[in-house]
Parts: sequence; C-alpha cells; structure tokens
Amino acid sequence: MKSALTALSLSAALLFTAHTATARADDAPSAKVEKLLETQQSWDGAYYKAYPRGVPQLTVLKITIAPGAALAWHKHPIPSAAYIQSGELTIEKKATGEKKVYHAGEVLAETVDTIHRGTSGKEGATLIVFYAGQKGVPLAIPEK
Repeated sequence: MKSALTALSLSAALLFTAHTATARADDAPSAKVEKLLETQQSWDGAYYKAYPRGVPQLTVLKITIAPGAALAWHKHPIPSAAYIQSGELTIEKKATGEKKVYHAGEVLAETVDTIHRGTSGKEGATLIVFYAGQKGVPLAIPEK
C-alpha cells in the first residue's frame, strides 16, 4: 500500500512538474500547490502503525452532515483524512471525551481503531474524505 501511495504521489509530482515546465518563463504559473496536511499521526496524537496489506484501494467520499447532527459512533480500520469543505465539525473520542473542532478549509487526520464520532455545527458540514485502504476492508465499522 505504501508503494502505491508513493507511486501516486510521485505521479502527481511528475505531472505537476511536466505541466509547469511547458509554461513559458514569462507566463504566470498554471497551477498552485498548497500542502494541506502531512502527518504520521491522527488528530489525537496517536501515530499510524501501518497500511493494510493486500490490493490497495483509494476511496474519496463527499459527506454532507445536516445541521446539528451527530454521526453514529464508529471506528476506521484504515488511515483516512478529511477536508472540511464547509461548515464546522467537532470530533469526539468515546473513551476519553476528548474533542477537537474543525472549520471550513481545515484538514483532519482521522484516528484508526478508535471509537469516535463527528457532530456538525449549526450550519451543518460538508467533508471530502480520502481513505487509503485495501480492497475488501470497510471504510468504517459501527460501534457494537
């Protein structure tokens, strides 16, 4: 999985380099790259241990949460990150009650194997979530 993500990152970098290299020197840049997140740990400080083994599978979801709604308690068996496109989202760990609030334009690194939930603010929230998973492994597992 790590090699698949490395290959994806390398491909994106090469595409960006090739694209910008074709622009004339007096032209304005044709693309702007802004790093939103680079981390080895989730929002609560826990370090990621490893990617799943097997056939890599990347999944990107757009999730819209109604105003003031709380998602069900769940955990993720794989690393993921969410970009808060609009609104506000409060992430809460069930075991400790620890919370962190994210606003539009921010990125959060999700926890792995930790029961948590998200609650939207008064305007609701829209997230773009990127999962680095494995074919056949669920993106989220509801609390039992």
